[in-house]
Amino acid sequence: MKKLLSLFLVVFLSTQISAQINSDIDVLLSWMIGSFNSEEQSKNDSDYYNISLEMHRIWNSRNDGYWLYVEQAVAANKDKPYRQRIYHIFEDNDVIKSVIYSIPDEKNFVNGWKDISLFDKLSPENLEARDGCEVIIKRKDENTFIGSTVDKNCTSNLRGATYATTEVVITKDKMISWDRGFNDKDEQVWGAQKGGYIFKKIEK
Repeated sequence: MKKLLSLFLVVFLSTQISAQINSDIDVLLSWMIGSFNSEEQSKNDSDYYNISLEMHRIWNSRNDGYWLYVEQAVAANKDKPYRQRIYHIFEDNDVIKSVIYSIPDEKNFVNGWKDISLFDKLSPENLEARDGCEVIIKRKDENTFIGSTVDKNCTSNLRGATYATTEVVITKDKMISWDRGFNDKDEQVWGAQKGGYIFKKIEK
């Protein structure tokens, strides 16, 4: 009887832990998905631009986590984004991972967040993972998730960099994202100097 009770408790606790992780990832995605911009920050500090950030779910029928199309552009010129990515977000033990992928022929998917059926012509097999650039996300408290890349694993050759880092803070109504590039002397060569861009959610 004791063995049966112990087995029941193990199964019950495992189920509860799994449910908590699923709950966390569902909350995280509900906060991440939507339209954002950094207009308020740009008005308060001229060192920051007004950047538009679109994050929208694609491939809804897949059951291997969540897939998001992510597009960033200067808000005054949204038809010419400077960054287009696909994020694969899934649970991995006690953390949530966001694996970043480049998109082939990305110009064909500009403003794809307006019509996600465009991505039906793509599959994960068509994408190129940015090895070492995945963001590891954990829930800090009831109102906040935090995440970052790991060490110097995300290589970069942009503007003399040898590696890049990303730090994120995600809440219900905003996302703070700080992307930086460093050279082989650990000197910052690109990215915001003072802190991350503050993207306020403007539309779910």
